[in-house]
Amino acid sequence: MECRRFEITLISASDLEDVRKLFKMKVHARVSVGSNPNTEKRTPTDKHGEINPAWNFSMKYTISESMIQYPNDMLVIKLYCKRKLGDRYIGEVHTSIKELFEYSYPNGGSAIMTCPVHKGSAQSQGVLRFSYRFGEKVTIDKLVLAESIAGWSMC
Repeated sequence: MECRRFEITLISASDLEDVRKLFKMKVHARVSVGSNPNTEKRTPTDKHGEINPAWNFSMKYTISESMIQYPNDMLVIKLYCKRKLGDRYIGEVHTSIKELFEYSYPNGGSAIMTCPVHKGSAQSQGVLRFSYRFGEKVTIDKLVLAESIAGWSMC
């Protein structure tokens, strides 16, 4: 099976909607790749930045080569405000993995993006900044893959 390493670093967000009027906003992000909910990973919670959180937190995945060939596989980054009664949704960024690859390919497979944060179909409020990098294409035996990708996912 042909795969690639994919690493994303969530750098920061700015000018987010303040969903917490009485207390400080403490923001974290949840990242998933493709349509598999088991790929979701999360950043630590930024307790100081409020509507301008910063994480500089990296996540690593192994993705199928087919994910960069079809525009339906998406990178989804959802932002939440931590609360005792359950996290409050702030907004999200959706972008095609194929588009990310095509944008970064001339630069050796890595790039920095700034994307608007959307909440449903509402007008965006704030932006999310992240960097990402695609590794070289490799062929992995499924049995070896199952035994060796602890900490990596999605192939």
